[in-house]
Amino acid sequence: MTSGPIEILLVEDNDNDVELTLRAFKRHNLTNRIHVARDGAEALDFLFQGDQGVRATASEGPRVILLDLKLPKVSGLEVLKEIKSHQTLKTIPFVVLTSSAEEPDIAECYKLGANSYIVKPVDFDRFTEAVRELGLYWLLLNRPPA
Repeated sequence: MTSGPIEILLVEDNDNDVELTLRAFKRHNLTNRIHVARDGAEALDFLFQGDQGVRATASEGPRVILLDLKLPKVSGLEVLKEIKSHQTLKTIPFVVLTSSAEEPDIAECYKLGANSYIVKPVDFDRFTEAVRELGLYWLLLNRPPA
């Protein structure tokens, strides 16, 4: 993580997927302000600064949260539910980036307020391209509220 506001919060427990995602962003020069949370509890601690209150408003960042569903400690669904129920953070875009293609998972994520649901491609080149497109859309094209 570098200084300045965080653009992407990547919530992922799989080291290989973290490395692939970071490599894909770097390869396409999309951002260098990424914070990685390795489980749901760490993501919530990052956003809420433990018991000290909210770290950032939606306008200050992160600009997008990439969220795996199958996480230790606190599930991705619980993270999504917690953030989307918080007045200050609920407008931060959530992209569920997971290996689950199960219809109940997809339906529940959208019900809880996910902005996008993407099943991780297994092939490295397709995964890299998916991450590139995510970065281009959410960091360059998407217009968040002020």
